[in-house]
Amino acid sequence: MRAWSELFRVSALFSVPGDALAGAAAVGRGPGRGTAFAVGASLCLYEAGMALNDWADREEDAVDRPHRPIPSGRVSPAAALGAAGVLTAAGLALAARAGRPALAVATGLAATVWAYDLRLKHTKAGPAAMAAARSLDLLLGATAAGSGTAATARGGADNVAAPGGFVRDALPAALVLGAHTYGVTAVSRHEAQGGSTAVPLAVLATTAALGTAVLTAGRAARTQGPREHRPTRPHHLTPADLLLTAFTGAYLRTAGPPLLRAALNPSPPLTQRAVGGGIRAMIPLQAALAARNGAPGSGLAVMALVPLARALARKVSPT
Repeated sequence: MRAWSELFRVSALFSVPGDALAGAAAVGRGPGRGTAFAVGASLCLYEAGMALNDWADREEDAVDRPHRPIPSGRVSPAAALGAAGVLTAAGLALAARAGRPALAVATGLAATVWAYDLRLKHTKAGPAAMAAARSLDLLLGATAAGSGTAATARGGADNVAAPGGFVRDALPAALVLGAHTYGVTAVSRHEAQGGSTAVPLAVLATTAALGTAVLTAGRAARTQGPREHRPTRPHHLTPADLLLTAFTGAYLRTAGPPLLRAALNPSPPLTQRAVGGGIRAMIPLQAALAARNGAPGSGLAVMALVPLARALARKVSPT
């Protein structure tokens, strides 16, 4: 169990459910049956990627990380590859239960995961591929929540009939999450050898920009509302504003300090901590995206995963 926990990096699993909840919030839906299937599909595809990653990197890990499950002999390469295949199939099956649009997005997500692990990881396209995978995961939650809903839901019959409407609504949130993932992946390319100061600094600046964008866009959306119903009186802080501010602050506190320390001392241990911090920071970022789109309850549910992720990360590294 210990070996498989390390192979799957189970402490990073807590960064996954928030994708579906943020995606549902982006299209004006609360968590439902489709969201549950999306969460299950996301977890399976995420773990498939983890197993496939270690299988693809088994020779490199034998040199740089001989303690990893495959090079240490605790998990066989065939078992890891088989687990990746089974989990991919399970993820697609769960996505299919959420509807054809969700299955289409999940198929693209699975293809991106396999392409990243087998081909793109060590190329310049690696961070972009990982960013695309995380963005697709949020879009999976959006399409799963939107598929098959009643025409009286937000957007009306046309939006329900055209899944592309849900994708368009969720695209801004997906791009924010993708940009964060791009930065974490860029830093992770130096976690074995260290030595990069410029990359953590650039990602730190990006993190600050993303936090500011989420915070200001969320307040602007609630101040303005639909174009035809924008209030003329000044906007006052609401409990939703306070939650959004708290979630965004948690995001910046989780991701920022480890990046700064890695920039000041780009050693492998500090770089790995910056990567781990970036993974954990996805949780408050997802919560902020949900709150920004009018789902503070989903944001609170996502934030409840933070102490669990922190506790498990002390036992199993997320990187």
